[in-house]
Amino acid sequence: MSSFEELLKNGKKILEGSGITEAGLDAWLLLEYVTGKNRAWYFAHSDEMADSKEAIRYQELIRKRSSHIPLQHLTHQAFFMGYEFYVDQHVLVPRQDTEVLVETALEAMQGRKDLQILDMCTGSGCILFSLLLEKPDSTGTGVDLSLEALEVARRNRRQLELDGRAELLQSDLFSAKELKDGRQYDILISNPPYIPTKEIDTLMEEVKSHDPRLALDGHEDGLYFYRKICTEGRIYLKKGGWLLFEIGCDQGKDVAELMEAAGFSEVQRKKDLSGLDRVVFGKW
Repeated sequence: MSSFEELLKNGKKILEGSGITEAGLDAWLLLEYVTGKNRAWYFAHSDEMADSKEAIRYQELIRKRSSHIPLQHLTHQAFFMGYEFYVDQHVLVPRQDTEVLVETALEAMQGRKDLQILDMCTGSGCILFSLLLEKPDSTGTGVDLSLEALEVARRNRRQLELDGRAELLQSDLFSAKELKDGRQYDILISNPPYIPTKEIDTLMEEVKSHDPRLALDGHEDGLYFYRKICTEGRIYLKKGGWLLFEIGCDQGKDVAELMEAAGFSEVQRKKDLSGLDRVVFGKW
C-alpha cells in the first residue's frame, strides 16, 4: 500500500520522465479526481494510506497521461468561461484563448435582447452554451459534421439545462435542410478547423495524436472554412448581425481580408492574453 504523498510523488516523477510540461499539477489534478480530496485535506492527511482501488486507478491514469493523452480526456472535465463541460476524444478541449472569442461576442450582444446565435463547428458546445448562459434571453443553434461531437454537445446541453434553448444539427457547414428554411441569426460565431494540413504532424503530441483531426484540419492553407463561412454564411445573418471567428495567430490579416471581400464592415481584430491575434469579427 502507498500513502497519498507517495502516490503523488511517484505520479509526478513518472510524468516528468515522460516530458509532461506541468507534471506536478497534472499529478495532483489526477489524484484529486480519483480520490475527491482537496488540497486542504491532502496537507492534513498526506501520510495516510490510500484505498487500494483508488491507488490502482490513479496509477492507471498516470500511465495514460504519461503517454500524452490529454488530462481532460482522462477526467472528462474541462472548464470554460467558469462553466464545467464534459469532453472526450471526439472534441477539442476548450482553451482559455477561446474565451476571447466569447467575450467579444458578448460585447457585440451588449444591450440587445432575444438574440439568435449560430455556432458553426460547435464541438463540445462550449462557445454556444456559454453565450446562452451569459445571455438567458437568447437562443441558438450549434452545427457540427461529427455525430460523435454532437453527442458530447448533447450531454453538455443536458448538464447545463439548455435543452429548450439550444438546437443541435448534424451538417457539413450549411448543408442541413433545417438551415434552408430562410432563418437568420444575429450572431454567427465559429472556431473552425484552421491548421494547415501539412502542419498538423508538427503539433504537440497531445494535439496531433489525440485531438480529432476533423477539428484541426483547415486544408492546404488553413483558410478553407473561413472562405466558406464568409461567403455562404452571409445569407444566415440579419442586417447588422455579427460574424466572429477564432483564428490562428498568423491568420488575422488574411481572415480580415476575406471578410471585407465578402462584404462585411467594421472588421476588427482582437488579441489574446499573449498579445497574439485571436479573433476577427465584422458586421453584416
